Amino acid sequence: MALRVLTLSTLFPDMTRPNFGIFVERQARELASRKDVDLTVIAPLGIAPWPLSNHPHYAPLRTLPHSERWRDLTVHRPRFTVIPKIGGALHVANMTRALMPLVRALHAEQPFDVIDASFFYPDGPVARRISRTLGIPYSIKARGADIHHWGRQPGTRKAVLEAGQDAAGLLAVSQAMKRSMIALGMDADKIHVHYTGVDLERFAPQDRTAAKARFNLSGPVILSVGALIERKGQHMLIRALADIPDAMLLLAGEGPERYALEQLAASLGLTQRVGFLGAVPHNQLPVLYNAADVMALPSASEGLANAWVEALACGTPIAISDVGGARELMTNAVSGCIIEREPASIAQGLRTMLTQTPDRVAIRKTAMRFTWAVNGDTLLAHLYELAGKALR
Repeated sequence: MALRVLTLSTLFPDMTRPNFGIFVERQARELASRKDVDLTVIAPLGIAPWPLSNHPHYAPLRTLPHSERWRDLTVHRPRFTVIPKIGGALHVANMTRALMPLVRALHAEQPFDVIDASFFYPDGPVARRISRTLGIPYSIKARGADIHHWGRQPGTRKAVLEAGQDAAGLLAVSQAMKRSMIALGMDADKIHVHYTGVDLERFAPQDRTAAKARFNLSGPVILSVGALIERKGQHMLIRALADIPDAMLLLAGEGPERYALEQLAASLGLTQRVGFLGAVPHNQLPVLYNAADVMALPSASEGLANAWVEALACGTPIAISDVGGARELMTNAVSGCIIEREPASIAQGLRTMLTQTPDRVAIRKTAMRFTWAVNGDTLLAHLYELAGKALR
């Protein structure tokens, strides 16, 4: 009999946001491809009440279908109410209220064996409420900000901790994330490390000169892939660039800090050396990684960033801050360097890296253990165990 899995995720791509939560989608597709797995995705959409629902951030979400086949997955997209800026503590109640009729109906039609919540907040506490009502065991995966931010906020910390304590099992994207979960008060014996995956066929070394030519680039290129938010540290990269002659900095990502970053680059006279690429489609990232001499991301916090692994898979060294699973990934000097979150230190580290000739084959080897096949095997065994079924 098939293992019936309900994947619950507020991080999931759609037609209006094709890059949003793409790694959750890839993980779900890997699991769904396995024999005897019947997977349903519920990807709730948080939409502000009228008239804020007409804002450009929310209006496109209102046009999405409530249910659809998305890349061979059955995906339901129920709506729940969010209050921008101040309503984080209300997400769990609002989302549970919106989801429960749908989950009840699906469960009555064909019972679920286990709930796979792919983010700790609000997904985890909602999974806990569904579990208490319908008796379905649940697992939650911790990825980064869901623990580092929501796990520390006064209005949400208790819900995060209770969800972790009552879960049948937990997943962490790195050993460092597991330690953060334990520090919050979660049971170490419940937590299994579940590393991300990378498509090693797509993310692979290409001719660097040709890749640069596709973007009309020449000379040293520093790439940073991540949302334009303060936590990612792009402002420090821009300040560091002032001390890295002739280098170009490319920022791949979109976010609320874009205007401030553009203004910073202008104030430092760096407008011509900082490129804002916006949200780059995921299938276009491999050539971008290959065009870069270094991928830099001086984040204040991470779990284990997918951009780290993707860059390494392309044979591009990385310069990253000492956060999350950085030291689990950077097991040798060939992969790049760990930098302090301070512009002068970042500049010094990047200048050194740009004078070196990287061993791209050796760099790629550091990413070879991060496959979607291994990711799927680990998740499948974990969910079978929580469901009390034997893995076939």
